[in-house]
Amino acid sequence: MSFGEQPAYLRVAGDLRQKIVEGVLAPHTRLPSQARIREEYGVSDTVALEARKVLMAEGLVEGRSGSGTYVREQPVPRRIARGGFHSRGCTPFRQEQSDERVRGTWESSSEQEAAGSAVAARLRIPVGARVMRTHYVFRAEGEPSMLSTSWEPLEITGRTPVMLPEEGPLAGRGVVERMAAIDVVVDNVVEEVGARPGLAEEAMALGGVPGHAVLVISRTYFAGGRPVETADVIALAARHRVAYHLPVK
Repeated sequence: MSFGEQPAYLRVAGDLRQKIVEGVLAPHTRLPSQARIREEYGVSDTVALEARKVLMAEGLVEGRSGSGTYVREQPVPRRIARGGFHSRGCTPFRQEQSDERVRGTWESSSEQEAAGSAVAARLRIPVGARVMRTHYVFRAEGEPSMLSTSWEPLEITGRTPVMLPEEGPLAGRGVVERMAAIDVVVDNVVEEVGARPGLAEEAMALGGVPGHAVLVISRTYFAGGRPVETADVIALAARHRVAYHLPVK
């Protein structure tokens, strides 16, 4: 087999990847052994090994102790819907979903802390200013789906009925409705979507593999140009797609 200028291990990995994508190598099928790859593609053991490593790093195959390497079953991606502000009474989990059939729950915990430099910059407050940090674990049909951490400046919400996002008369009602209850009118939201390798604790919480890519949606709500809440939503990239619904004006 002629491999041209591309490294041989990438060409072998690409051919095996195509077979996985097309279903020739179905989920739970054992990947050809290193010796089989060497013979079929006419490459060295080193090239065969590196090709297998590429597929494993991409999350297409997984090693099973004492058994070999098998094709992983790829999940059907869930959509994370983004479309600006949401109607009153919409729960935080529902705000992230585009499929109304998804039955979601979430767990949360809140505590006060001093804003670090990154959070302070996003909220435009002094470093060390007090904020309420709330951590969420969202579940879809009982399985971990997303993580989120939000920060709100206590200069705005402190000593008000909405100081704790998941407690009080408006528990779980979302930023827009909670802020309106204390006469803060949210009129803009900015989001940035990026990706990075997942941290070990994120992978553990979401049922993924450390190092595999996660989507990070960094969101900030504004009222009259002032940030009133900022948050990071994290989901496994292999299991989610971000869908934006942008009205044409």
